[in-house]
Amino acid sequence: MNIVVCVKQVPESRDVEMDPETGNLKREGAAAVMNPFDLFALEAGLQLKERYGGTVTAITMGPPQAEEVIREAYMMGADDGMILCDREFAGADTLATSFTLAQGIRHLQAVDLIICGLQTTDGDTAQVGPGIAEFLDIPHETSIQKIHGMDEDGLRVEKDMGHVVMDLSLQLPTLISVAKGVNQPRLLSFRRKLQTRDWPARYLERSDLDDHKEAFFGLDGSPTQVEAMFPPQPHTASERWEGSSQELADRLVQLLVEEKFVQSGVDE
Repeated sequence: MNIVVCVKQVPESRDVEMDPETGNLKREGAAAVMNPFDLFALEAGLQLKERYGGTVTAITMGPPQAEEVIREAYMMGADDGMILCDREFAGADTLATSFTLAQGIRHLQAVDLIICGLQTTDGDTAQVGPGIAEFLDIPHETSIQKIHGMDEDGLRVEKDMGHVVMDLSLQLPTLISVAKGVNQPRLLSFRRKLQTRDWPARYLERSDLDDHKEAFFGLDGSPTQVEAMFPPQPHTASERWEGSSQELADRLVQLLVEEKFVQSGVDE
């Protein structure tokens, strides 16, 4: 089974700078880590490889420093790594990111399963995984909370629907997005770090990808644009209220009205 796991490097802290011109995060030089959700996706791929054989390829898109997450994937057990790295990819929204990653995956050929983390901590859209599947024209399922394994019907998984859990059998090739709790990601192996320190990571640029009638790369290929972005301002002021439950409720409603969170006359 040939498995591809999409990983992303995200800011380690909420204290990051933003480009006032584009509204994008300034990633160069900022402390970064692998997106926490992607650790679960990578562990899922490694467990399937250990049970059924095959390979796990980690793929990411970003500046040269994104190779750090490929190195981390090697230390966990990945067999190969690919980085989509080109200035033309910068500023991509979720559609352009999905398109670019899909073209990189096409380059790998004969992919059976693509695994993504449910979402990223810097975007929280949960759109890239399904977007990749749509561009590759393969089925997909999100919010996977358990992977049972393979049988004659395909990959058996549990999908969290919020109010109900669904048991599904997915025919390969397919894409799944996994939630936290689907497994327990393994620790990085120092032995693997030594073994893989000379392993190359494949770099692909825009010129390496196939031409398409409609191409969505970077800021120019993004149908959505960020008009403004700013980090939330921390508020540390607090008050301690005492009184009966009715008095406290009345006071809270009054405060909400004064701060214009609700309209006066709202049903209590």
